[in-house]
Amino acid sequence: MSGNLQVNDREKTAGRLLGSSAKNSYDPEVDIDWDAPLDESKPYLPFERSSLYGTELWDRLSHEQRLELTKHELMSVATNGIFFEVLLMQILLKQYYAADPTTKHAQYMLTEIGDECRHSTMFAKMAERVGAPAYGPQKWVHAGGKLLPAVLKGVSSYASILVAEEILDRVQREQMNDPGVQPLVRMVNRIHVLEEARHVTFAREEVVRGMAECGPAGRAYHQFWTGFVSYFITLSLIHPRVYRAVGLDPRQAHEVAWNNPHYHAQLRWSGEKILGFLDEQGLVGGPGLYWFRKARLIE
Repeated sequence: MSGNLQVNDREKTAGRLLGSSAKNSYDPEVDIDWDAPLDESKPYLPFERSSLYGTELWDRLSHEQRLELTKHELMSVATNGIFFEVLLMQILLKQYYAADPTTKHAQYMLTEIGDECRHSTMFAKMAERVGAPAYGPQKWVHAGGKLLPAVLKGVSSYASILVAEEILDRVQREQMNDPGVQPLVRMVNRIHVLEEARHVTFAREEVVRGMAECGPAGRAYHQFWTGFVSYFITLSLIHPRVYRAVGLDPRQAHEVAWNNPHYHAQLRWSGEKILGFLDEQGLVGGPGLYWFRKARLIE
């Protein structure tokens, strides 16, 4: 077990999370003012969090183009978030299918699925409100995603979920109280951060429990799939088409971004917390290590 994470009885944790969900949950349909005017002077991400920041392509953009690029980059991340959440819901439903529905653990799975349904709606409404496309993942990643609920099981299913959730969570925590960022974005971030904290607690405990019972073959299996899925998570965050919104060639700009040392540092920073936890659990290594490096999460 982790030396830093206190793992409680599964039913005790689920009961506490159910109580927290009942007291502290939001409905984006009523808790966000979707008609509030957007502040055209503020970016949707801090400029230094753009994938092109620090490159020659960034230097060539006007201030207005930089604002526009942050809008499309954030909406790419948000609509990819929908894709990841749909996969998470499939995995949770698959596990619920075999669970005892009278347990608090099973009931919390359904509660988390409800949260993710609202989050997906919230991200979709944000993209609609700002007038950006629903980028989502590239077509080949979208097609491959259909296989994940079948191959991800136990530890690697929760570990992969954590990589997607905690990378986004770290970025959102930084920006939810930043007065320099769009007010709409800050409100969406606050809601997501609050509710995802429960999901992270639930998934982290499942990883610790699972790894405590894992033999060498199982460890290698989970190492591979966690690293492999992590690569596709980071690769998918920014869809190449976002660069077309500011007049850049999508293929060229995506290559520049993916090889941008500043963006590499940002990805490592956003994944620092979760990679530390996964490493502590023995999941960063073996057949997955190559993929974590390829994902730009390890230098």
